[in-house]
Amino acid sequence: MKKLKFITLVILLLAATSQFSTAQKLPAVDPSPADIAYFRPNGRGTTPVAKIVYGRPMKKGRTMLGGSEAYGKIWRLGANETTEIKLYQDVTFGDKLVKAGTYSVYAIPDKTEWTIVFNSKLDTWGAYEYDESKDVARVKVPAGKSESEVEAFTIMFDGKDATAAMVIAWENTMVKVPLKY
Repeated sequence: MKKLKFITLVILLLAATSQFSTAQKLPAVDPSPADIAYFRPNGRGTTPVAKIVYGRPMKKGRTMLGGSEAYGKIWRLGANETTEIKLYQDVTFGDKLVKAGTYSVYAIPDKTEWTIVFNSKLDTWGAYEYDESKDVARVKVPAGKSESEVEAFTIMFDGKDATAAMVIAWENTMVKVPLKY
């Protein structure tokens, strides 16, 4: 009887471990990983004003702005899924009030000026499902030069109160979208 219990136990252990020996193939690291930037003007541990989630494509020697990402056309403002921003309170971008909530964020880049678009259609991939009728606000801002080349597309928040901005940088371009809360 002890021998039968032992054999049964061995069979159960082999069956259990065989599931692990045929390991699931895990995906490789995304070449444009997701990133998050919070706007917490009063520092860590305080309630945020905004959170933006976006994909970070790399330049990799390519011409992106005005090349792969054409000037004058709607762009998802990053890579993969459309960039989304969550506003924890009403925020004015440029001169446009955007109510608290979650929005897709697109851009129409150009050499000297960008249009930043806040849109109510969520959970989309790229700009393929962009629907202009769902635009909540459009803000035009000048395109400037970054101090040095930016390899990884970056969105961040900078400043406080009247000097706050959502900063977008890539290649040799930097765009600052003024914001007030």
